[in-house]
Amino acid sequence: MDIDFVVIWVDMNDPEWKKEFIKYSGKTDTESNSVSDARFRDYGFLKYWFRGVEKFAPWVRKIHFLTCDQKPEWLNTDNPKLNLVSHKEVIPEEFLPTYNSGVIERYIHRIPGLAEHFVYFNDDFFIIRPIQPTRFFRNGLPCDIAAFHYNPSWSQWYKMLRNNIRIINRHFDKKEVMKRDYDKWFNKSYGSRARQNYLLKPYGKFITLRTPHNAQPYLKSTFEEVWEAAGKELTDTSANRFRDQSDYTQELFRTWQICRSNFEPYNTYADTKMFPLLIKSKQAIKAIYNQTYSLICLNDNIHIRHYDEVMKKIRDAFESILPEKSSFEL
Repeated sequence: MDIDFVVIWVDMNDPEWKKEFIKYSGKTDTESNSVSDARFRDYGFLKYWFRGVEKFAPWVRKIHFLTCDQKPEWLNTDNPKLNLVSHKEVIPEEFLPTYNSGVIERYIHRIPGLAEHFVYFNDDFFIIRPIQPTRFFRNGLPCDIAAFHYNPSWSQWYKMLRNNIRIINRHFDKKEVMKRDYDKWFNKSYGSRARQNYLLKPYGKFITLRTPHNAQPYLKSTFEEVWEAAGKELTDTSANRFRDQSDYTQELFRTWQICRSNFEPYNTYADTKMFPLLIKSKQAIKAIYNQTYSLICLNDNIHIRHYDEVMKKIRDAFESILPEKSSFEL
């Protein structure tokens, strides 16, 4: 089974990118209600993403590097495993440029040559110890956790997740899905994270699922099916150049995949961890040194104190486990 990786990236220090951003946002910098430096800034760790893939997941068939016609100066574009992809190749012209990751994500299935089985990464998700294909796919299906999670609806993100669920409830009957896939929804490996599955079993509608913030396995055919069912909604909101509470997120495709029974139960939290660097930078650094997890997310924040010092310590930690250049570096 061929498995590809897809990673999206942007260089916000690029003068042309800044010029376009100012033109469309009306802002003189990247700070607004819908965009922040923390979402876009590159603190130089992308090379460790590539090093981690090459060292710990050498089985990957192809890496599709999706950007707005940008690339790091150190990237070896002659690497046969690398496919540079422009937004222009996958996103309709009328929606470009876009600064909305949700719009970019909904079109990734259009990447030329993308395998049916692929894993989607943000550039702040890192592999830090050996990982096998079976971590992402078993029996030809994505590994995932089907567990409900309370949605307080207090932020833009949670409102977008509710938008996803409205589409899901139009196309799936919760009681039928959970009855059909009882062993998948009540899998023992989930532990206490599936508590709400039991509490909400009698409830007739889907609510938001847990959304582990890390590398996500997908079937390309899932995206094609969702587009066939909800193409109007996805097309209409593709006009949102910046995040908007009317948007849909990649979790729509993930939840659809789960409701279609196209997944194998796996407690994603068992070997993945998100570290909000604002409050858990020390824990993140320790996890990298000790290779505590297979996958980690380093969640940036504009309010991190002593930012440069924190980033240096993280870089030192990466260098301790990934000191050698990868073949993706010049």
